[in-house]
Amino acid sequence: MTDQLVAAADASLDATWWRQACVYQIYPRSFADSNSDGLGDIAGVTSRIDYLAKLGVDAIWLSPFYPSALADGGYDVADYRNVHPQLGTLDDFDVMVEAAHGAGIKVIVDIVPNHTSDLHEWFVEALASEPGSAARNRYIFRDGTGPDGAEPPSDWVSHFGGSAWTRVPDGQWYLHLFARAQPDLNWDNREVRDDFLYTLRFWSDRGVDGFRVDVAHALAKDLSEPLRSSTSLDANLPLDGSDPLYDRDEVHEIFAEWRQVFNSYDPPRTAVAEAWAPTERRALYARPTELGQAFNFDLVKVDFDADEFRAVITTCLAEAELTGASSTWVLSNHDIVRHTTRFGLPKGTDLQDWLMTHGTSPKVDAEAGLRRARAASLLMLALPGSAYLYQGEELGLLEVADLPGEALQDPIWERTGNERKGRDGCRVPLPWSHTGESFGFGEGSAWLPQPEQFAASSVLAQDGKAGSTLELYREALRLRRQLQSAEELTWVGGESPEVVHFVRPGGWHCVTNFGSEPVALPEGVVRLSSAPLQGATIPAETTVWLTDWPSV
Repeated sequence: MTDQLVAAADASLDATWWRQACVYQIYPRSFADSNSDGLGDIAGVTSRIDYLAKLGVDAIWLSPFYPSALADGGYDVADYRNVHPQLGTLDDFDVMVEAAHGAGIKVIVDIVPNHTSDLHEWFVEALASEPGSAARNRYIFRDGTGPDGAEPPSDWVSHFGGSAWTRVPDGQWYLHLFARAQPDLNWDNREVRDDFLYTLRFWSDRGVDGFRVDVAHALAKDLSEPLRSSTSLDANLPLDGSDPLYDRDEVHEIFAEWRQVFNSYDPPRTAVAEAWAPTERRALYARPTELGQAFNFDLVKVDFDADEFRAVITTCLAEAELTGASSTWVLSNHDIVRHTTRFGLPKGTDLQDWLMTHGTSPKVDAEAGLRRARAASLLMLALPGSAYLYQGEELGLLEVADLPGEALQDPIWERTGNERKGRDGCRVPLPWSHTGESFGFGEGSAWLPQPEQFAASSVLAQDGKAGSTLELYREALRLRRQLQSAEELTWVGGESPEVVHFVRPGGWHCVTNFGSEPVALPEGVVRLSSAPLQGATIPAETTVWLTDWPSV
């Protein structure tokens, strides 16, 4: 092969790096604290690049690190083209990107286009301006209803509880699908669209490789009068794109413009949509003319059950094939109860009700939860497509369910009148050591209290320890890179209905025993197992990787 052909092949591979990447989500405030102020920061991420490289991830995705009042964990952005002063500077960000790229790790950042912070200069200007002004037209302001306009313009409900409308002193109301400190932008406004195109270029020019698009399905809205009733964020949306707030057809015009920006770079920048749209419509966001990928969150909604996993995998692979995108796989993230805990609870447990009991009723079977989580993670990492890991899952961390009310930061707690605890339990800072006030997260205390059991799960406690969850992930990611080939799988049948068995091209078998009794181990060379094997059998709730050929 000539040097030119080699270079062309390398460029093509780089352009499609995302298709089967392992992406590690970092919640910056909870990852690593470099200056001991109790808050994780950008320099903290840089300090742990070697850890991430040893783990074997292909990319990191940073949740918002922008200037913010933290009304919603940073998803209330006051300045889209800067770094929160408590988290560092743009220079710190550049150093982090350089360090990541030096270690062969791509960088993805969160972009939050549905709403800004109420501290954003645009919204400050809007509040100081007259109704009907250009400044207010960047957002969604409306007159109220009723004789004196004292009632909200519609019955729309905030995702965090209560009305989605807040009244300002001059009598108008503004829309916020989330917290009142997160006013929704008006995406019918050309200035809004152009400003975000500029932001995409700003970060791409700094070396960012891709974007995770927050609430991608909510940008386009039907604001014609009278305002119609809407469903909730992710439930029972119509299949024709007719909901006034979510998953409207017009949103795809926005992302087609974004794709033009992405493709102006070499290699093209990537994107993945957080789109809580019906399965039949989710693929639209993943078209190559738009964002290229869309999260499927189906695995976060299922129990540890063979039929449920098999059905989700089949559906999601078929969905990806519709657009030529690769599928995305997720078991945990910053918005949901960690899967180690979910799999340790009885099937059908209402997780928000459970959190309100401080995790005492029903009681988590931590041993079973970890065993099932390890099996599910190994299965997920064998699937064709990209895998998204959430910080701490490689340590087998449990949800911190017993956070006291006075420690909670999530706006869901306040907005629901203390009836839902929200998402802080999965955002508790990571334990790097088994000693210290914050287990190595920083030198002092952390912004959310950590439980004592974090010591035994810390990086230092698991590093180099045979059979630990950390070492399982490291070996799985090492093998994953070796064994990956075409984005295909073939189901293998003839076994117990409690067994999910598929083979990837090249003879890479993944076998998961979801049952409570051991099953026969298929022929092949065992490469990895989520739990110790029992002779020629696969134990209950265990995943095994095998190949048809010996190791080299």
